Amino acid sequence: MVTRREAAVAGTFYPADAGKLAAMVDGFLAGAQGNGSLPKAVIAPHAGYIYSGPIAASAYSYLANGKDTIRRVILLGPAHRVPLRGLAASSAQIFTTPLGDVPVDQEALAKVLDLPQVRIWDEAHAFEHSLEIHLPFLQRLYPQFSIVPILVGQASAEDVAEVLEKLWGGPETAVVISSDLSHFHDYNTAQHLDQATAQTITALNGEALEYESACGRNAIRGLLKVAKEKGLNGRLVDLRNSGDTSGSRSRVVGYGAFLFE
Repeated sequence: MVTRREAAVAGTFYPADAGKLAAMVDGFLAGAQGNGSLPKAVIAPHAGYIYSGPIAASAYSYLANGKDTIRRVILLGPAHRVPLRGLAASSAQIFTTPLGDVPVDQEALAKVLDLPQVRIWDEAHAFEHSLEIHLPFLQRLYPQFSIVPILVGQASAEDVAEVLEKLWGGPETAVVISSDLSHFHDYNTAQHLDQATAQTITALNGEALEYESACGRNAIRGLLKVAKEKGLNGRLVDLRNSGDTSGSRSRVVGYGAFLFE
C-alpha cells in the first residue's frame, strides 16, 4: 500500500486549482532572471505565494538550468506546527499537490534514518507548509524527480550538516533550504535586519545567525557549514519583503533567495 502525505495548504498558501497553480508558478518563473550556472543548493522562502512567490522564483529560475540533470531534491525546512528536537522525516512514500504526486526517495532517506538526530514523525509533517510550498515550483521545473523531505527543529549545525553530507550526491542532486527572514517588523527595520542576515549568509557565517534572523536558521547553519567545507560560494540574488509584494509596510516578513555554487 502506497502511503501519501496529502497537500495541507492548497487553497490557502497557493491555489488549489491545478491550472491556476501552474499558471501562477510559471508567471513567477517567467518574471525571474536565472541565466547563470546551475547552483548546488539554494535558500528560498515559504510564505503564501502572493507574498514570497516572486522571491522563491528568483532562486528556482537558476535551478531551472538543471532540467536535464537534477533527479533528486533534498528539501529541508523548519517545523512551525509542533515542537521538534532533531530532524523529522516522513513515512509517506508520496507527497501530493494539485499538480500531482512527488515520490520520496526511499533509498536516499534510508541513509540518514540510522542517525540519532533523525526520526520518522508524521505528525510534524501533516500540516506543515515549509516544505510543501516548494513542491509546485519543482514540479513545474522537472519532468521527473524525487524528494527527501526533512523538517529541522532544535538541531545543531553539525546535526544538519551530517544529514546533508550523507545526501549530498552529485550533479543529479540539488539541495533546497526553506526559510523566511525577519518577521513582523516595520518595512525599514526589516530591510536593515535582512540586509545584515544576507551578508551573514553569503559570508557562510552560520554561527552569527540569530533567533530573529531567519525561521529556518538551523537548517541554514547546517548548509553553510557544508558549503564552507566544500568550498562553495554563497550569492544573494533577491532580497525583498511582503511590503514589496503585498502592499502593506507596517508589519512585514522578509524573504531572500540565495545560491550556493
